Amino acid sequence: MTNKPQSIFAILLAFTFFFSCTSVQTDPRVEAVLEEYRNQIEQDIASDQNNGSISITILKGKESIYSGAYGYADYTNKVLSDPSKIYRTGSISKTFTAFLMLQLVDQGVIQLDDPVEKYLPEIVNLQGYSDTTKITFHHLASHTSGLIREPNLRGAASGPIEEWEEKILASIPNTSFKTGMDVEYSYSNIGFGMLGLALSRAVEKPFMQMVEDMIFKPLAMNDSYWIIPETKLAQLTVGMESNGKGEVNERAALEHSGRGYKVPNGGIYSTPNDLMKFMNAIMGYGDLLSEESQAAMVSSHTPENNYGYGLSLFTDDQISTAGHGGSVAGYNCYMAYDKESEYGVILMRNYNRGATNLGRTSRAILRALKNE
Repeated sequence: MTNKPQSIFAILLAFTFFFSCTSVQTDPRVEAVLEEYRNQIEQDIASDQNNGSISITILKGKESIYSGAYGYADYTNKVLSDPSKIYRTGSISKTFTAFLMLQLVDQGVIQLDDPVEKYLPEIVNLQGYSDTTKITFHHLASHTSGLIREPNLRGAASGPIEEWEEKILASIPNTSFKTGMDVEYSYSNIGFGMLGLALSRAVEKPFMQMVEDMIFKPLAMNDSYWIIPETKLAQLTVGMESNGKGEVNERAALEHSGRGYKVPNGGIYSTPNDLMKFMNAIMGYGDLLSEESQAAMVSSHTPENNYGYGLSLFTDDQISTAGHGGSVAGYNCYMAYDKESEYGVILMRNYNRGATNLGRTSRAILRALKNE
């Protein structure tokens, strides 16, 4: 990149920062941390060759202390990003599915130790399924079922969103066990797909509608969707290639119409500010989950102590976080909060790889904020 394009991009970033970043008045030490990471993300975006954007929200408890966006929501048309722009969340969708599961537990509709075959009898067609491998809701939501990550079915992850349930059912006979149950944490996308379908069967209501009615609407997540409505298409960021050439990710464009079975585990669109509302619900604010279910969601259920229900858990000598990442074609995101300080970070990007490692950066911000 020549000096001249860098200079132009710096001006654009300054414009974006001025018009699309908000923060409340904070302690000067906290503000210094925010400024450091704002500058770092701005530099990272510039080094990533101007092909996309990063949008960020930082919170303390229920309060947003910073919200901003850097770079392009639509590079081709030179549309700058701002906090209203919509990104795909990828596997953060799993967190919504697990949250919904716990809501149904609170309502007495299901129990965590219910065999999933009670509602999804087709699960007995799994390769290797027997009376000794009766998978429960607990197993699927904690990745302790032992199932492989993806089904061995060509085209399982492609096709219209309206046909996702059929793809789940077709995938089940093509899914096997990687390990025994409760032996280790074994991440399974198809497992969360089956979890979503089983929850739908238990209530006899479409899964996507349940998430909308029981999570999106009560939390006023007005920019969160399974399918982007025509009136919101202008807010949707364009998924880009990560090669710094300003190329649209063609697969990302195709996947807006559907990803086969990957709905309960990767189908949600949202914004950082909407995900903040969801994070607050996970943290226990509001009444969407009982105290018992909220505690269960953020507690470890794996031998490695690294996963709750739909949440990755991380602990070092400074922070103890609950969160999740997501990566799909043209989009990458991460959200996490520190359980003790209740600082939280949400980062969303419309390209997959760049100078900012979203997970590491989120944890670094949480450490820095907690230490001030």
